[in-house]
Formats: sequence, C-alpha cells, structure tokens
Amino acid sequence: MNKETSELVTRARLFATAAHAAVGQRRKYTAYIVHPAEVAGIVASVEHTAEMLAAAWLHDVLADTQVTYAVLYTEFGEEVANLVHWLTDVSRPTDGNCSARKALDREHLSRAPAAAQTIKVADMISNSVSIMRDDPGFGRVYLEEMKALLEVLSQADLGLVKRAFGMTAPSEGEVMYIPV
Repeated sequence: MNKETSELVTRARLFATAAHAAVGQRRKYTAYIVHPAEVAGIVASVEHTAEMLAAAWLHDVLADTQVTYAVLYTEFGEEVANLVHWLTDVSRPTDGNCSARKALDREHLSRAPAAAQTIKVADMISNSVSIMRDDPGFGRVYLEEMKALLEVLSQADLGLVKRAFGMTAPSEGEVMYIPV
C-alpha cells in the first residue's frame, strides 16, 4: 500500500470511528466500528482500490450518523462519496411495507458499480456472521433477504459472492443461483 492509499484509508477509518461514536452507535457486545473494520478487511482480501477500502470504512455513515454526502465529498472526494451513496438504502418508511422497501433498495444496488456491489457483499458477509450469532431467529430472515440481494449483484467480486451464497446454507435439493 503506497503512502497516499494508506493516508486515505486511515482518514476514512478515523472519520468513521468518530462519526459512529458521535451518535453513540453500538452493535451487540462491541463498539460499532468493529463492523466497518470487518467489511474493510473482507474488501482487502479481494481485488480493490484505496477508494473501495475507504468506502468500506464509511459505508454506514450516511444512514446512521449526521454525516452528509457533501461532507463525504469534501473530505474524501467524488469516488468515495459516490460509493457510499450507492451503499446507502434509498427506501423510506413512506415507500410501503418492508418487502416494497427491500425491493427498492435491491433495484438501487443492482445498478451500482462493481466496486459498490463488492463492498455490499462484504457488508452482508460481516452482518450475517454477527446476526446468526446474536439473533438466529432474525438471522434466518436476514439470510433470505441476503440471498435475494445477491441475485442482483452481478458485478460484485465472484469469490465474495460465492462465499456469501455459501453462508445462506441452501436446503437439501435447493439450487443456488450464482451470478456470472
């Protein structure tokens, strides 16, 4: 990793840590920043750019903190801000029931660039591990939602997609669709 790449990723890590801490965000049993760290680590395990790693650290700041797109753009540039935008749900409570909102978010992500789709798959891998550990009942629902989303992420890193599909543990005789 060159100095410029390292500085961008370090700034993103510190910024995400501060943004999530400012709103007191936590995950069960851990500081919230453990999740973005996991996502960034998963992204780092496949072909990636510095902007992808920065966006992996920042992927939840628009949805979960007071940070705006304009702030991300100013601090990290257009590419990182756009990746985080693609990773942020577009649905709102007024868009209908949960199923309708999930469909809107899937459609949004289906149009996302490969880099954003790869980060999203890394996000789902990280989420599925903690959700299945901490809330297996909801975990089964989450894995079904994850499977539906994976089916539209046709540009994501194939290795991560296969890994994520493997986590959905298909029933005996069920055929898994793996986008190519």
